Amino acid sequence: MKRRTFNELADMVCGNVDHPDDVSNFPYRSSSKLTEFFEECDMEEFVHDGSTRKWWVAGVLEEIAQQPADEPTLPSRGLQKVIRVLMDKADAMDHDSERAAALDELNTTLAREGLEAFYAHDDCCYVRNTRTGTHGTPEPVLSRALSAKERRTQGRLEDFLNGASEDELISDVLLPLFETLGFRRVSAAGHKDKALEYGKDVWMKFPLPTGHWLYFGLQAKRGKLDAAGRSDANVAEVLNQAAMMLGHAVFDPDINKRRLVDHAIIAAGGGITKQAKNWLGERLDASQRSQIVFMDRTDMVRLFVLHNVPLPAEDAEASSEFEDDIPF
Repeated sequence: MKRRTFNELADMVCGNVDHPDDVSNFPYRSSSKLTEFFEECDMEEFVHDGSTRKWWVAGVLEEIAQQPADEPTLPSRGLQKVIRVLMDKADAMDHDSERAAALDELNTTLAREGLEAFYAHDDCCYVRNTRTGTHGTPEPVLSRALSAKERRTQGRLEDFLNGASEDELISDVLLPLFETLGFRRVSAAGHKDKALEYGKDVWMKFPLPTGHWLYFGLQAKRGKLDAAGRSDANVAEVLNQAAMMLGHAVFDPDINKRRLVDHAIIAAGGGITKQAKNWLGERLDASQRSQIVFMDRTDMVRLFVLHNVPLPAEDAEASSEFEDDIPF
């Protein structure tokens, strides 16, 4: 990117205006607010040193731009995150409630680099290359290293899972996670009345770009799934429930029809060993094996953290109401 582009982006981050009578499309950020801004971007290493705000931010943005990118035609992951936080609709100014003016100002700058910012269905701002059509996606890169803030969130979530019941695992972790991932009609039967629908704790559907839908059933287990010793009984129960999920249809009220699930997700809050996966795979036929999706504790926690799903402890009141009423 050109130096001029970084300077203009720095003005937006700082909330600077060229003339005292001008109205800024971005909130003014003092020295401490700039530090908080980069903390929100999960870049806690950038702390304002008291120098001129604009030139300090421009230097930081240049440094961030040198980080890896998912696509060679797009800015680095870090710079895309800065733009996403910069364009948060919660920071809208009184004269620009939908941030249309802010988006126009940003795109005037990005157009110089062949880029364009846009709001996706999740109301977050992403960047696309106007020449190639490639664009950033809402899904974070699951292989990247966690920031210090994300590691703290990971620890708190694992502490919660250590003492969570299966109802809490479903209501406080899995339901909000899959809703955040873009699944629709995420519905749970619950354990209180034992009214599982043919082995499914949860059923949901996911939209395809073609307009079609994939249907999923999910069976959740609080503890660890293993295929050694006494735990065989637990895995055998999961096998029966997985077969039931794949063999029985769910009723979709959106189309007023019943549909077979395309995939069965087995999620374990305590982890799933390789022996358990192999044991299950050996007892399912070839077509059923391709329909089983395993989600162990590591997958669950990492997805939860990287997608910034609110921690259960931050919504304790809502979690306590799960026993009485599950909101769908």
